[in-house]
Amino acid sequence: MKNELKGKVHRFGDNISTDLICPGKYFHLRSNIPELAKHTLEDADKDFIKKMEPGDFVVAAENFGCGSSREHAPIIIKESGVSAILAKSFARIFFRNAINIGLPVMECDTDNLSEGDELLIKPAEGLIKNITSGEEIKAAPLMAEMLDILNAGGLKEYVMKNK
Repeated sequence: MKNELKGKVHRFGDNISTDLICPGKYFHLRSNIPELAKHTLEDADKDFIKKMEPGDFVVAAENFGCGSSREHAPIIIKESGVSAILAKSFARIFFRNAINIGLPVMECDTDNLSEGDELLIKPAEGLIKNITSGEEIKAAPLMAEMLDILNAGGLKEYVMKNK
C-alpha cells in the first residue's frame, strides 16, 4: 500500500449493495475479472467507469457493501483502479473482504466530500485531506494487523510473506 494516495472523489449515497457494485447480470464473467470490472458500480452510476481514473476514490455514506457477501465486489473495485473507499460505515464482510484483497477502506465522516473533490489520503495515519476545500478529516484507525495485510498487498501475500 502506498503511504499517500491522491485522486478525485466519485460520490455515492447510502446502502450501496454488492449487487449495485457487481451486477448479477454479469455473473457469467466472474472468472474474467478484467471484463467484469468494466461493469463496476454501473447499476449505481452507469458512467462510473467512464469517469473513473486510476487512483480515484469511491466515497459513500452509510452501509457501503451491504447485501450478499459477493466477494467479487471489492475485487472489481480494486481492478477498476480505485485506490481506496471512504464511507461512514461498511458492511462487515465487505470491509474484511476489501482488506483481504489489499484495498484500503476507511470509515470517516464523508458529508463534506463532493463529487470531483481532489483528495490526498494517508491510510496508515487515517488522514484525509480535501485539497479542493482545504479541510482535513480523520478516519477511524485500522488495527495494526489490517495495516500489515494492506502493506503486504492482501491476505494471500501477507500469509506467503509470514509463513
